[in-house]
Amino acid sequence: MAEKGDRQAFAVLFRHFAPRVKAYLMRGGSAEGLAEELAQETLVSVWRKAAMFDPRQAGVSTWIFTIARNLRVDHFRRQGQGVFVDGEDNDGAELPDTAPPLDEQLRAGRRERSVREALSRLSAEQAQVLHLSFYEDQPHARIAQDLGIPLGTVKSRVRLAVNHLRRLLDELEP
Repeated sequence: MAEKGDRQAFAVLFRHFAPRVKAYLMRGGSAEGLAEELAQETLVSVWRKAAMFDPRQAGVSTWIFTIARNLRVDHFRRQGQGVFVDGEDNDGAELPDTAPPLDEQLRAGRRERSVREALSRLSAEQAQVLHLSFYEDQPHARIAQDLGIPLGTVKSRVRLAVNHLRRLLDELEP
């Protein structure tokens, strides 16, 4: 999608990750305005580098938050102000590593692969309603309207899909 310049896909990516990246940067001590600017820069960078993403290396969230962290460090280095943590000058000290420990990252990567595998085993109808409901944050009534099916059918498909997904994940994860 990124290779084709799909603006709608970028909008979905931005809506999902921008608030999370901004909150992450603010928790790390960036002012709100800077966090917003760096979040935007992060997502533009993610979009431009999408072809470079390798899911065998890390999960997509880990990759995105690593880009955000690196942009934040680069910003402070360019400013020549040292690196700030919690609003205080640390005489150029490195930012603390806020990334989860490696074993946690590996577990998260395995979990992401298991979820992708389990999702691929769902029926097309179940996968579609889960995608619309959870990834695109669409309310059930909107999904029913867009797909031209009854609201009860949407709710049933979501419930059945979630239950099926749980069973599949139990099988896939040791």
